[in-house]
Amino acid sequence: MHKSAWACCALILAATPMTAAIAQTPPSAAVSTRFQAQDLFNLEVASDPQISPDGSRIAYVRQTADIMTDRMRPSIWLIDVRTGRHTPLVAGAGSHTQPRWSPDGTRLSYISTGEGGGAQLFVRWMDTGQAVRVTGLPNTPSGVSWSPDGTRLAYSMLVPGEAPKIGTPLTKPEGAQWAPPLEIIDTVTYRADGQGYLKPGYRHVFVVPADGGGARQLTQGAFHHGGELSWSPDSATLYLSANRNPDWQREAANSEIFALDVRSGVLTALTDRNGPDQSPAVSPDGRRIAYVGYDDRRMGYHNARLYVMDRDGADRRVLTEGLDRSVQSPTWSKDGRSILFAYEDHGAITVGRATLDGTISTVIQGLSGDDIGRPYAGGDFSVADDGAIAFTRGDSQRPADIHLLRQGRQTQLTRLNADYLSGKTLGAVQRLEVASSHDGQAVESWLTLPAGYVEGQKYPLILEIHGGPFAAYGPHFATDNQLFAAAGYAVLSVNPRGSTSYGDAFANLIHHDYPGHDYEDLISSVDAVIGRGVADPDRLFVTGGSGGGVLTSWIVGKTDRFKAAVVQKPVIDWSSFVLTADNPAFFARYWFGEYPWENPEAYWRRSPLSLVGNVKTPTMVVVGDEDYRTPVSESEQYYTALQLRGVPSALVKIPGVGHGLAVRPSQNAARINAILTWFDRYKTGAAAQTTTQATR
Repeated sequence: MHKSAWACCALILAATPMTAAIAQTPPSAAVSTRFQAQDLFNLEVASDPQISPDGSRIAYVRQTADIMTDRMRPSIWLIDVRTGRHTPLVAGAGSHTQPRWSPDGTRLSYISTGEGGGAQLFVRWMDTGQAVRVTGLPNTPSGVSWSPDGTRLAYSMLVPGEAPKIGTPLTKPEGAQWAPPLEIIDTVTYRADGQGYLKPGYRHVFVVPADGGGARQLTQGAFHHGGELSWSPDSATLYLSANRNPDWQREAANSEIFALDVRSGVLTALTDRNGPDQSPAVSPDGRRIAYVGYDDRRMGYHNARLYVMDRDGADRRVLTEGLDRSVQSPTWSKDGRSILFAYEDHGAITVGRATLDGTISTVIQGLSGDDIGRPYAGGDFSVADDGAIAFTRGDSQRPADIHLLRQGRQTQLTRLNADYLSGKTLGAVQRLEVASSHDGQAVESWLTLPAGYVEGQKYPLILEIHGGPFAAYGPHFATDNQLFAAAGYAVLSVNPRGSTSYGDAFANLIHHDYPGHDYEDLISSVDAVIGRGVADPDRLFVTGGSGGGVLTSWIVGKTDRFKAAVVQKPVIDWSSFVLTADNPAFFARYWFGEYPWENPEAYWRRSPLSLVGNVKTPTMVVVGDEDYRTPVSESEQYYTALQLRGVPSALVKIPGVGHGLAVRPSQNAARINAILTWFDRYKTGAAAQTTTQATR
């Protein structure tokens, strides 16, 4: 392990003298072929494959860990589909993302930053290799879309506004050193995870000439506009999503599809229901618009469905009524007779096809995404004019690579980690399904066996719980799980009730009831692994982040079966969470149906803090010190409660990091090291003799 990998986690010491050793003591040494934390710097992952209109080339984003800057560095690579030739396209200093082909395939736009520079929009001429910067923007553009005639690019961007003012500040004498001015906030949502405190302003839509020139702002007003942008075939109209309702700050899930006249800037609403309508995609003949959305029933989870309507908003109809899954990324076939889309199914992304009469078929199964820390469902695809599809796929032993589907034949075009990982002994992954002890509900999970697993031998087991809670694990490569497996642990990744990819009813089993009966789902799955003879019932451990942090703290408040726990970025008190998290207009209304002051008992009953008086399990708490999703105060109050009760505990804060804890490789390595050290300490039970007995 490179020394710098252990230096980025700041530890606040607990009451026990052993705590100070956490950051310095590496996990037990493993054989050289085992997957180690240093290997995080050697992995690569493919994402955002964009196939050219004629299907001859694929541009994609290749993410590589840079050990000198301690960051993932995205670059753009090009694949010649016919020859398989694989070359870097935009790979200099900085970050390079969002490749998008011009309609005729002669140019490629992308977003790029230089070292320390802001993100700008570039266009590259593929025949000459020359590239030009076409924007000089104060903020990062997104949703870039080429006009069909190839003359313009549309994008959305935050337009800075004036900060609110209350009162008149004094005039500062020249040269005086005064305190900073007051910060005044007057919006419902004023901070966001990963962004910090939000700058005043609104996201608007722009167009810029594709060969450079002045950008023109098309939308106006105190509303946010953008998302996916789709052009009419005559390049005269843009279709977008926006919430321009008077109470949009408090009713955030109520966007509509708008038609935007590019010449005049006139906006025309095409949908009007209560609920979000988004991701418009115009048919090749311009007669119809596909989009996704749902009727808002104030449920914790809604299946987003695929709709189609005439270009004037008439004849709206749902195409995926019979598909009990949430859809995304609608993409028309070249002939306009069908629409491709993605949806989660049993922990993985599937690409489906819907015809205009609502017939659904499966095109590709088993996509993988670029989040390789834990085995979350994900993946990207794009479609050429001839129907060829470029997509990302990996498996439990490899991160995502680029694949191609053409005329029913699937071909793998990259093998980014084949050589490196072929020398590693990884933990094999098995699928499990159990009946929950609560009600017999089928619960699916994936078991990562220890590296070098010997059948018949019992191993310590880590129950690792996903966040969300509306998310899903699947049979995907996960560095966390492989590092645990390399250290001799089996790892269980469960999709308890509330998980996506199993239908609307399964997800909403936690509606106004989370964490509810997830406990029984998780414990039933653990007992099944014990029953298989894999897990040692006397060496059980539990961890999870976000929603998984909720469930980890809930579990140790209900049972002492686990030798140790690591609660990562949790919600501990729902009342404080819904008023300090970065989406206050959503959580209380959709996850509780009432505000804390209207039914405080309901909030308390579902809060892990209500069970802290039962906790005896040694528990470490981990959080990024810039987390605005599950604010740092949630972790701090849980740690303090554990300390006041005398429960062996530690608080780990990761500097400069928000809700996504695994942003920088060294910090991710340090986090996993701390978790393994904590678990190893209590694996034999010897350390428990030196700790203070928790008071009741």
